[in-house]
Amino acid sequence: MSGHGSGDEVELLGIWFSPYVRRVVWALKMKGINYEWVELSFRDPKNRNRSLLKHNPVTKRVPVLVHRGRPVVESLVIIEYIDETWRNNPVLPSNPYERAMARFWANFVDQKITEVLIKLLSLTDKTQMEEEAKQASNALAILERELKAKGERFFGGETIGLVDIASSIITTWMEAIEEVLDVHILDPRIHPFLTRWRIDFVEFVEHNLPPKDRLLRFYRRYHQSKIAGVVSSRL
Repeated sequence: MSGHGSGDEVELLGIWFSPYVRRVVWALKMKGINYEWVELSFRDPKNRNRSLLKHNPVTKRVPVLVHRGRPVVESLVIIEYIDETWRNNPVLPSNPYERAMARFWANFVDQKITEVLIKLLSLTDKTQMEEEAKQASNALAILERELKAKGERFFGGETIGLVDIASSIITTWMEAIEEVLDVHILDPRIHPFLTRWRIDFVEFVEHNLPPKDRLLRFYRRYHQSKIAGVVSSRL
């Protein structure tokens, strides 16, 4: 997989379903950077861990960007590295205050939305699922107010920026989680601006998202394995 334009010894280690990895893909594409995609198999933890031990021994997680042999880890850190290394098509604002606010909202999305959605897939108690889904929906309401206050198509203006990329989990990933767990998080009546944003974002990235049917199958298997684990522990 590659972008367009010139890159210099850039590799991206990732897993197809990871929303964190996809963030980096979009940042690279925005910059027109050629890169080598290195898929780490979820079903082959031995080889996956060997690669991660080499490039990211601290957290052993994807994504990992390897530029000229040097690894950079954590998706938001990688995006800032990309933005500072390749100056065309900026992802973050040039104004220091606006840049700080973009970092704040990107971290807000990670802590209050992305982490909650990922946690949801590991839950087996329906009441607890609904409580966590409500927390995520409330966080979306806060993000909704920020987008409304901006009065623009994206958080980044007329093009996507750091907050938009961080919020991408609201697209295919959230839709799949809602369907698999039968919970409701994004409500067009409560979140009309984010609902419109989701449509615009998918169009902007040219539908460069993981296939929803494949994601649904993966999430169902993952969630069922958690349920089976709870059942077996009670036997």
